[in-house]
Amino acid sequence: MKKKTIGILSCSREIEKEGKLFFEIAKKKGVKVILINLSDKFDIKSFKRKVKQCDIIYCSVWDDFSVELTKTIEEWGIKIIESSKSYYCTEDKWMFYIKCKKHNVPTPETILLSENINNAKSELKQFGRWPVILKRINGTMGEYVEKARGMAEAEQIIKKFWKKGSEKLPIIAQEFIESPSYRVTVIGNKIVQTALKKNNAGWKATGVYAKRFEPFDIDKKLERIIKKTVKFLDIKICGIDVLKKGGKWLLLEVNGQPSLDFFEEEHERIIEEVLNLLIKAAEEK
Repeated sequence: MKKKTIGILSCSREIEKEGKLFFEIAKKKGVKVILINLSDKFDIKSFKRKVKQCDIIYCSVWDDFSVELTKTIEEWGIKIIESSKSYYCTEDKWMFYIKCKKHNVPTPETILLSENINNAKSELKQFGRWPVILKRINGTMGEYVEKARGMAEAEQIIKKFWKKGSEKLPIIAQEFIESPSYRVTVIGNKIVQTALKKNNAGWKATGVYAKRFEPFDIDKKLERIIKKTVKFLDIKICGIDVLKKGGKWLLLEVNGQPSLDFFEEEHERIIEEVLNLLIKAAEEK
């Protein structure tokens, strides 16, 4: 049987961090890995030549540029994990909320704010949940996420978000829930890791703001929520953040490019789980 080739779209930092592990584990499995550095100057001919050598591509970066490349690879008829569709289901925070509601998955109450500041203030007043979390509809690693304790602070944050960047992106307001952040890593519909993310410095415990981690046990209710979410999002590799409110689980967000190194001693095992999924997907017709 011909040796399978897996392409990994990544950036310089991630390649330096995890590339060696991917190479070492893939070699043991008799699989070839091609690392494609998205930090390099982009050349479509060179990119296509590398991609065409692969049986499947894994995109470990999730930003607007990588999404365009994902759509390009899809047009070329090459398998890729994740799909461009899954990006819009997870990275657009408002659409993610709507999908959760559609599928009866519990999630913090959320409203979409108007782009007129007076209307937005009126909507916040009607929402009536203070403090409130304000978020741009997209953003990673806790970027464009702030807590407002009252209307004056909310107005200040909204205007600050609108000033950043070249366009006025929509903002959502979400109820604030006092809870640790629980991360569940899922690979191929299989729960492979849990991490209770603690942060003694403040309320923001997701992304780069979480300082300490420890595993936690998943109960049947959370397991059902996780399985249901992965299915309706049609996502293969993800990190799912959940909170607890009154003893009940609430789904906060899904990250399509989860950190694989919450626990250094499990880093190699998690990468192997990713490779196992990619190999299986590459072998499927």
